[in-house]
Amino acid sequence: MVVGVVAGAVVVAVLVLIGLFKMMWRVAEPNEALIISGSKHRTEGLEEGMGFRIVTGRGTLVLPGVQAVRKLSLDLNETELHVDCVTHQGIPLKVRGVVIFKVGDDFVSIANAARRFLDQQKLMSERVHNVFAGHLRSIVGGLTVEDMIRDREKLTGQTRAACGTEMEKLGLIVDSLQIHEIEDPTGYIQNLAMPHAAAVQRDARIAQAEANRLATEAEQQSFARMAEATRDSEILQAGYQAERDKAAAKAQQAGPLAAAAARQEVVVQETRVAELEAHRREQQLQADVRKPADAKAYEKRTLAEAERDARISAAQAKAKETELAAAAEATRVKAAAAAEAEATKTRGAATADATRATGEAEAAAQQAKGLAEAEATRAQGLAEAEAIKARAAALAENQEAVVAQQLAEKWPEIVQAGASAFGNVDNMVLLNGADGMGELFAKALTMGGTGLGLARKLLATMGDDGQPVNGGSPSLNGVVAPASQKVPVQQEG
Repeated sequence: MVVGVVAGAVVVAVLVLIGLFKMMWRVAEPNEALIISGSKHRTEGLEEGMGFRIVTGRGTLVLPGVQAVRKLSLDLNETELHVDCVTHQGIPLKVRGVVIFKVGDDFVSIANAARRFLDQQKLMSERVHNVFAGHLRSIVGGLTVEDMIRDREKLTGQTRAACGTEMEKLGLIVDSLQIHEIEDPTGYIQNLAMPHAAAVQRDARIAQAEANRLATEAEQQSFARMAEATRDSEILQAGYQAERDKAAAKAQQAGPLAAAAARQEVVVQETRVAELEAHRREQQLQADVRKPADAKAYEKRTLAEAERDARISAAQAKAKETELAAAAEATRVKAAAAAEAEATKTRGAATADATRATGEAEAAAQQAKGLAEAEATRAQGLAEAEAIKARAAALAENQEAVVAQQLAEKWPEIVQAGASAFGNVDNMVLLNGADGMGELFAKALTMGGTGLGLARKLLATMGDDGQPVNGGSPSLNGVVAPASQKVPVQQEG
């Protein structure tokens, strides 16, 4: 009986202890922190004498009636931002966004949040909204609308940096800050976008017009290719038809064409034969007649010139020999006379006899010199006679060539005679200036060579020395112009 009582007492005691332990033991969930107050505690990282203890993620004993335990949520919280702002340009805007925040996981942040929001955790979002609204208005006031639109990250970064110190004091950390929308009651943003929208619309219309143009060009090119294909097909069909017609016509005319071609070939061959025969005859004539005649004329002309040159050389040599002989004889006679005179003087002969002997010697020398000159003149005459004879022979062979040669030899005298008509001119009248003067001199210089007949008359009227016969000027057309006649000429123009 006693054992049963003892056992019952032990069980009751155990149950009481278990009940007391459960009442005293508190466990902190992962998303909360236990704030235990009622005794002096020291928490790591905090100053001494705070008066409460922070427990996270584990269990702890709490003395009922001595200590009080409360929970601080570590869950995420969010607050929506609806802030009316004014930009640096004075344009009112409405900024819409959201802030996601929570109590920091470190003991300092939990202690700061516990002191401020332990009994007012529902007002935490409102307090955070007020903090962000104030800083957001301040930051927007220093920016322009263009800056806010083009660089929202800058607005977000500046806002988080400005609120960071205050949120740290509140024991809160910002996980995310997003600016969702910037409302423009005045329409500034819409007006700001209109030029770009117009440019985009313009580019779109241009692109559409370009696309329409390209499509039209493609269609036209397709139609052109279709027409070209049709044209080529029709041309090919017409060509094939023409070839068929040509083949048919050629087949019909094959016989006459063959006969005509054969006759044409015969005519061509006959023409070639006639041309070859004519060429053969011409070559035969060249070989049988012209070349022998030219060779014969050249032989006669060469022989005549050689004979003439030989005679002239012989006459000149003979004249030189005679002259040298006469000079030697004169020297010999003079030396003999001098010797005789010296001998006579030596012998004491009279001076008159010496002078006479000297005179006789000089006379003999003069006579010998005269004989030599006469002999030279006769030899020159004979040579000229031979030359005339050779020219006459050449004239008989080719009269025109000899006349042309004589005309070339006498041409300076002809020009001199033609120009002598202007030698005594005092005045001359020309109606066309310098051109008239040139024509007048040209006519005067060409009067002497207008024909072979006139050239022969001019040659006949000139002597060997190139002067006109009988002291007159050369006659033109048989009329002799007196040398002393003067023609008054006066130039005009």
